[in-house]
Amino acid sequence: MKFLISLHINPAVLDALTDEEKAALGDGHGAFMEALKKSGELITTQALIDPSQAAVVSVRNGQPVVTDGPFLESKEYLGGFYLIDCENKERAIELAAQIPDTAIEGLGVEVRQVMCAEGHLEA
Repeated sequence: MKFLISLHINPAVLDALTDEEKAALGDGHGAFMEALKKSGELITTQALIDPSQAAVVSVRNGQPVVTDGPFLESKEYLGGFYLIDCENKERAIELAAQIPDTAIEGLGVEVRQVMCAEGHLEA
């Protein structure tokens, strides 16, 4: 079963961390990625750039309209994700609990099963 573990970032929370806490957060992600690679459960992981550098695209009257910045005004944003393949939701939650963000109040980690991939429903 495939699951997306999404990391929700609050920049104010990250800015309040000490340099040591930020380093521990990065090191924790590195260790988590290595463990997932060894277990064969990691499909891919990506970190996303700050939403202030995003472009929002919509189509009005048949023409694309592009605006800068995030789609929604929010203090949190999607900062990255892990796409994993594991035996069940319980295992996905067990893995998500190992992500260092879960220990920092104000950061969010969400687990969602993949419903459809490459045009095919997932089992």
